[in-house]
Amino acid sequence: MEPVISVRGMWKVYGPRATRIVGAPEADLPRAELEARTGCVVAMRDIDLDVAPGEVFVVMGLSGSGKSTLVRCLTRLIEPTAGTVKIGGIDVTAADREQLLDIRRNKVSMVFQHFGLLPHRSLVDNVAFGLEVRGVDKATRRAEAEQVLSLVGLGGMGASRPDQLSGGMQQRVGLARALATNADILLFDEPFSALDPLIRRDMQDEVIRLRGEVNKTMVFITHDLSEALRLGDRIAVMRDGRFVQVGTPQEVVGAPVDDYVRNFVRDVPRSHVVSVASIMRPPVDGDHGATVTADTKVRDVVRHFATGDLPVRVVDAAGVVVGSVDRVAVLSVVAGEDLTVPAAAS
Repeated sequence: MEPVISVRGMWKVYGPRATRIVGAPEADLPRAELEARTGCVVAMRDIDLDVAPGEVFVVMGLSGSGKSTLVRCLTRLIEPTAGTVKIGGIDVTAADREQLLDIRRNKVSMVFQHFGLLPHRSLVDNVAFGLEVRGVDKATRRAEAEQVLSLVGLGGMGASRPDQLSGGMQQRVGLARALATNADILLFDEPFSALDPLIRRDMQDEVIRLRGEVNKTMVFITHDLSEALRLGDRIAVMRDGRFVQVGTPQEVVGAPVDDYVRNFVRDVPRSHVVSVASIMRPPVDGDHGATVTADTKVRDVVRHFATGDLPVRVVDAAGVVVGSVDRVAVLSVVAGEDLTVPAAAS
């Protein structure tokens, strides 16, 4: 499957004669030393990235890791110093002004941390703004905006103003504005970090729900590991402008590549991200206590062993039996032990 977004060798260097730093040994110097020697700061270095159609790809890292720079370089809101970005097969880095405007208006929508709503406009006109820029007539764009407001749970509120809404509701308007253009790709730059925890979780649920309904490709930037694990099909952990590890939530939590990633995930209950497919044995005959799909998380089968010892049957998406999980395998994950599958009893 061809990637919707493809990035190769992308760098962003701030400072004089930035291109001389690209690929140079000095690029690996500590930030303070590099800046003292050259006057340059490396925000992003040698990034390769492919995002598949319909995938939610999450980039996470601490402040200053380069993740927001990365997402802004995808549509050249920030100009990369080197490398290529392709969206839908179009070379964004070589695009002229008209091509770039078309990409931003029609192919990609962005949701920022700061909502950026127009305070003097109603909600429906805020949501319809991207369609207005395209030249869509007023009646059509307002009708489409009302539909999208309903989709994000704000139906019937189109006449309200942004200052009449809570922060969570304003962010729903920002999400609706991105959806209204019907772009295939949504870019999220820490959109929920300013919200309090309960509203933040509600908005995460909203993204999960919408993903199933509108089938968009998403790149989501966050510094919050729990958010990354909830939303991401794959996660890239970023540090000092580099990808340290890229993998599924299960891979990142279950097999961190170094101490930096290990420290990131050390407090995450493995049973919340590890699927039964990772610990199942070959199918066994006899009675079973329950049947679950292969992508079921281990924590969701623990209750089956609270009242009995019968193994749990595992099936694939078509309902075909592909394995079996026993009590010992499940409890080994809950206890934080290795994911080694126990040998069958003789």
